[in-house]
Amino acid sequence: MQLNRALKIFVAGHKGMVGSAIIRNLKQNGFENIITRNRKELDLENQKQVADFFKNEKVDLVYLAAAKVGGIKANKDYLAEFLYFNTMIEMNVIWSAYQAKVSQLIFLGSSCIYPKISKQPIEETELLKSSLEETNEGYALAKISGLKLCSYLRQQYDFQATTLMPCNLYGYNDNYHPTQSHVIPGLIRKFHIAQLEGRPKVEVWGDGAALREFLFVDDLAAACVLAAQKKRSESFYNVGFGSDVSIAELAQMIKKVTNYQGQIVFNKAMPNGTPRKLMSSRRFQTEFEWSPNIKLIKGLKLAYEDFQNIYHNELKAA
Repeated sequence: MQLNRALKIFVAGHKGMVGSAIIRNLKQNGFENIITRNRKELDLENQKQVADFFKNEKVDLVYLAAAKVGGIKANKDYLAEFLYFNTMIEMNVIWSAYQAKVSQLIFLGSSCIYPKISKQPIEETELLKSSLEETNEGYALAKISGLKLCSYLRQQYDFQATTLMPCNLYGYNDNYHPTQSHVIPGLIRKFHIAQLEGRPKVEVWGDGAALREFLFVDDLAAACVLAAQKKRSESFYNVGFGSDVSIAELAQMIKKVTNYQGQIVFNKAMPNGTPRKLMSSRRFQTEFEWSPNIKLIKGLKLAYEDFQNIYHNELKAA
C-alpha cells in the first residue's frame, strides 16, 4: 500500500539525528506536507500544549523521535532525568495522538529495553524476562513505558501505534558532545582531536570486549517510512544491522578512518555496559522485506565526513 503523498506528517524531534533522517527520507519519497515544531513552539513535556497541538493540527501520521539521549556516562549519572523527561514526552505525544484520532503513530524505542543478559540474537519475546542494565535503567524504563502504551492502545482501541526498536545508531547529524554522546560519535571526536593535536594515545572506556550492533541512521529512516506503508501485524519490531563488533574492533576501525597514528588504551575501571546486544530483526525483515544498505566501515567514513563538516573549524579554533 502506497501512502498518500498529501498526508500531514508530524515529526517530533526533527532536529535530532533520527528525526532529521526521517524527514530526509520522506522528502526523497515525495512527501512535502511535513510539520515540525521547535521546543519554543511546542514543549512536548507540557501535556496541555501537546493536546492542543494535536486537536488543532489534524495530523495523519506521527513519527515520535523526540527523546533525551546520551551515552553510558550520561545515562548512569542522570537516571532520574532520563526516566522523567522521556516518560513525559512519550505519554503526552502518544496519548494526545490517540485522542485526536491520528491514523497512525510510529514510536522510536531502543535496544536498551532488553534485559542485561538475553539470548542472542535478541528476539522481541525477551522483553521484561529479567533485569535491565543498571547504567541505563532510567532511559530503558521510559522506553518500555512508551512501547507498552502503544501496545495497550493498539490492543484495546485498534490505534495503529507501533514501536520500532533500533540497535545503536550513528550517522549524519549525530551528537558529538564530549561526555554525553554515544560510543561512535564519542570515539570519532576523541580520535579526531588526538590526531589533530598529535596525542600519543586515546583512552577507550571499558576493556573493549563488549559487543555492539550498529545501524546507520538513514537505514533506520528507510525502515520507518516503509513501516507506515501498511497495517502492521505486531505492536513492536526490532530494527538492526544483523551483526555486531567488539568495542575494541570498533576503536580500530575509527582509528583507521580518522588516520590516527597513536595507541589505543582501554580504561578497565570504566563500565562495559551490557556484554552483548545483538538483536534479531527477522520479524521486521520478513514482514516488510527490508534490509540495511550501509556497512559499518562505509558508515563510519560518512559519519566522520559529517563530523568534520560540522565541527572541524570549531575544534581547530579551540
